[in-house]
Amino acid sequence: MSVGIVEPVPDALHLLLRRAVLELAESERRRRFPPQLHAGTPGGSQVALQPVGDPTEDAALRVDIVEALVRRVTPSPERPLVWLARPGTLDLQDQDLHWLAAAAAAAGELDVGLRMVVVNRRSWRDPRTGVGREWLRLRRRS
Repeated sequence: MSVGIVEPVPDALHLLLRRAVLELAESERRRRFPPQLHAGTPGGSQVALQPVGDPTEDAALRVDIVEALVRRVTPSPERPLVWLARPGTLDLQDQDLHWLAAAAAAAGELDVGLRMVVVNRRSWRDPRTGVGREWLRLRRRS
């Protein structure tokens, strides 16, 4: 029961996704860094995992990882958020599709509506629908 993000993006979701991008921009200064999978609420209760090795080889392992992360956070009553933070542009990559499939399978097994996005230091994108946002200079709001 994975849920794609469509236009218009609700204000509350837009702010959460902006926060995920801002957190990555503030915490990761390297040009190249290993991808990290997050679950929960940006700026709130969340867990992250930097997969060791290459979990893209094992679909069942990816599903187990997403399920474990979602179970470890106290998800909002509506829909937990899963995001893959990685370097580079947000052009669709194989790893995005692998984690999207894992999130969809985990959502079905957990019976929750999961939203999954890919995040870099300047933008976010839903790999399912292509909806996303990009900022040239993202700053923390006062």
